[in-house]
Amino acid sequence: MADSGAPQETTALLGGDKNQTDDGVRGDKIRPNVSSSVTARASYRNSWHALRDLDDDVANEPNKERPGMPAKSYSVNADGTASYLSPLEMGRHELYEMVPFAAVFGMQKKERSLSQAFASFAGDLDAMEADQLEFKKSRTHLSDAELEKRRSHASLLLLDELEFDAVMVTSPLIIAVAMASMLQFLLGYNIGVMNAPASVVFPGHSSGSWALAVAAFAIGGPFGAMAAGKLADSQGRKGAFLIDMWIFLVGGLLQTLAIDMYMIIAARFIVGFGSGFCSVLVPIYLGELAPPNLRGMFGTLTQFALVIGILASDLVAFPFATEEKWRYLFSITPITSMLLLLFSPFLLESPRWLLGRDRSSRKARYIIKILRGLRYDHEVETEVSHFVSASQNQHCDGSCENDTVNSGVAFTEMLMTPKVRTLLISCLILQMGQQLCGINAVFYYSTSFFEGIIDNPLLGTTIVGAVNVVATYVALLLMDSCGRRTLILWSSGGMFMCCVVIVLSLLGYFQNIVALLAVNVYVSFFEIGLGPIPWLIVAEMFDAKYVTTAMAACSQLNWVCNFVVGFVFPYLNEYLGPYSFVPFAMVLALTFIFAALKLPETQGTTPEELMDQLVKKNSSVVYYNMNIQEAHNNPIDTEWKIAMEQLKEEDEESQ
Repeated sequence: MADSGAPQETTALLGGDKNQTDDGVRGDKIRPNVSSSVTARASYRNSWHALRDLDDDVANEPNKERPGMPAKSYSVNADGTASYLSPLEMGRHELYEMVPFAAVFGMQKKERSLSQAFASFAGDLDAMEADQLEFKKSRTHLSDAELEKRRSHASLLLLDELEFDAVMVTSPLIIAVAMASMLQFLLGYNIGVMNAPASVVFPGHSSGSWALAVAAFAIGGPFGAMAAGKLADSQGRKGAFLIDMWIFLVGGLLQTLAIDMYMIIAARFIVGFGSGFCSVLVPIYLGELAPPNLRGMFGTLTQFALVIGILASDLVAFPFATEEKWRYLFSITPITSMLLLLFSPFLLESPRWLLGRDRSSRKARYIIKILRGLRYDHEVETEVSHFVSASQNQHCDGSCENDTVNSGVAFTEMLMTPKVRTLLISCLILQMGQQLCGINAVFYYSTSFFEGIIDNPLLGTTIVGAVNVVATYVALLLMDSCGRRTLILWSSGGMFMCCVVIVLSLLGYFQNIVALLAVNVYVSFFEIGLGPIPWLIVAEMFDAKYVTTAMAACSQLNWVCNFVVGFVFPYLNEYLGPYSFVPFAMVLALTFIFAALKLPETQGTTPEELMDQLVKKNSSVVYYNMNIQEAHNNPIDTEWKIAMEQLKEEDEESQ
């Protein structure tokens, strides 16, 4: 067991031979070894705790602890600065620095792996410290079995604490997630809302005008995506949120009250602008509000909100896709926007944005306190240090107002670095494959596509929407067990085969019902690979400092390709007839070949890989008093125990 006094001063190398010590003594001053399989993290330079040079005798600081109380854990960096964080706080600091400030669908695996990696590292430190102290007491080392038991117990204790954030969700955070999900719902709803009423909105319109009305959504998207970053930096995340709500309200009202197709086209552009805006804003906003190990889950929730929005547009079309009631279809957007505006006072500003503008911001501290459910000021200050350090690590440079400039610099840096450039090109190619595979041709035009194939085309469209939701859940399960490259291969290969079956069905080689089944399988294959993976690998392939820039570039290209498909497919359907899916099959074949030959598998997602990354960064850091079991104990319980022992001693002396 660890002593409760000052820390020991001898040095040990993690992962080294248990018998290789200075004079046979193993102190609890522990330095990670780069060659070790055990890892550490030491980017604690920005901690709020007092940082002192080693010349100030920082090693003696723990002597100030009360008698009987466990010594505080701390770490000393190569530059001589020290940081007083508990093992749990060290782990949370690591998560903040390595998980990007973005809520991305499917990122839970990386979050869990990071927690496991740090818990394993800290468990090794704890076991090493116990072994050193045992040697000082008895001149014998702990056995391998005792070391493993200690290591395992400590790792599990810390892992439980690190994962507590995943169940500790406060009401302000729930409100933020719900409102962000509603914006994503509007994005999905407006993707599918033009599908059913093509023949009832201003009957007699040309196919070109309707195609332009559908594609105008994708024209506005990239402009909204560009504006979102700038406005989120200048007006704040909450301010940008309010702007987006007003954009949806104006666009939705224009579309609902339109007097001709030209007004529909203009309204679709505005709604598309708002959709592109929220596609950038929502992941950033939730990523900056949520603790690191909830960002993946919140990204998953918003993705489900999007696909449910597509399904809702199909369901609402059953009663309202008529010449008399089609305006009710479009009214869902302004009604939802007004409800969001009514609840907007409950939205909180991003603490990261506030701290970027003023590190002493009291408002940021208040928001952090209620977001995390904290009670004490020192807990809030520790959380502030996590935000500030992670923001610097992810190239915020202390001012979120410079994010746009930094994005441009980061993009140039990415292009100039060969390895990063290869990853960026891979991500951009996958974004092209995601849209040019024709998936939005299904969501935009499936009702007209199913005419002549089944008796009720709207029913076929609704089935596709429902399959899309179910397939999204299946994708979530598969992403925890399958490699990203593997899923892309299965997805593109399966979609290619579905395209072949669709074409053969339209040519009369199979019954019409086979075409309907093939479209649903096509959508299912999309959702397990080409749907989520092009976005997820951005968060997994790149360092956290590049994630936002890479996602911005991918978003722009994605919207451009979205427009191409939305505008061109009616002409493909008109001129190619049963061969309209052949161009999509060609794109899928090329995507499959690229994934098979060039696409790298996502690295750094397993605990072992993350441990290897962490140890290289922290080989010069020294850790003290890493006793996880004592740190895990409730301080109040410890105080009570000490007080009871003192009373017992006083009673014995008085007798």
